[in-house]
Amino acid sequence: MNFAQQRVVITGASRDFGRTLAIRFAQRGAEVFVTSRSLEASRRVRAEIRELGHEHVHAFACDLSEAASIRRFAAEVAERTDQVDVLVNNGARWLEGPELRSATDEDVIDTIATGATGTVLTVKHLLPLLLASDRPDVVNLISAAGLPGHHRSDAHDAFYAAKSAQAGFAEILSRRLRPRGVRVISLYPPDFRNPDPLCPEWDDTPRGSGDMLTAHSVAECVFFALGQPRDCFIKSFHFEQAP
Repeated sequence: MNFAQQRVVITGASRDFGRTLAIRFAQRGAEVFVTSRSLEASRRVRAEIRELGHEHVHAFACDLSEAASIRRFAAEVAERTDQVDVLVNNGARWLEGPELRSATDEDVIDTIATGATGTVLTVKHLLPLLLASDRPDVVNLISAAGLPGHHRSDAHDAFYAAKSAQAGFAEILSRRLRPRGVRVISLYPPDFRNPDPLCPEWDDTPRGSGDMLTAHSVAECVFFALGQPRDCFIKSFHFEQAP
């Protein structure tokens, strides 16, 4: 799908899969709004994208654990555009450790605030710009950890809690925004490989039936869902986890 003339906001876009999506959307013609906690990190990704010949990219700082930061970010986006066509909720704090007591109270609060509250407030404050689009989409990169009964991740309990909250929010959001033409698409991948999209490994990493899921395939699922006609609401992608 070509995303020319489309404006795409991606949270947590300074590294890992968020960076991957920012680069891939830009390569498909989108105007990309990159955000992360660090403005410097967002600017590095902006520079990488501009070096590829794509000038329509903007960098922002946004701490998803702080409401004031999210409001400021949304206002800054609104100063640069009158609409957002795709919002990708990718930003979340990873917290490792299967032992509940292994994390500090502050780490628990930050993990849940970033993944759960941050997602809710980002949608809330960018919703007016989404509703100004004639093809608005919200994409949530959740995690298999947000699925009932999942237990195969080494993530901390707080990460599970955050992702479960995201999943619940995505479910009700999809029902309530569909009448307004907004599609809500959620992905629940297990752990997956994230080769650099600017290196040969992006195309060379094995993607056979016995191989670990790759960011290349997850990104293609995102683009596939977004490329469907507007009567097609693909609500979620669930992935079989490799043995």
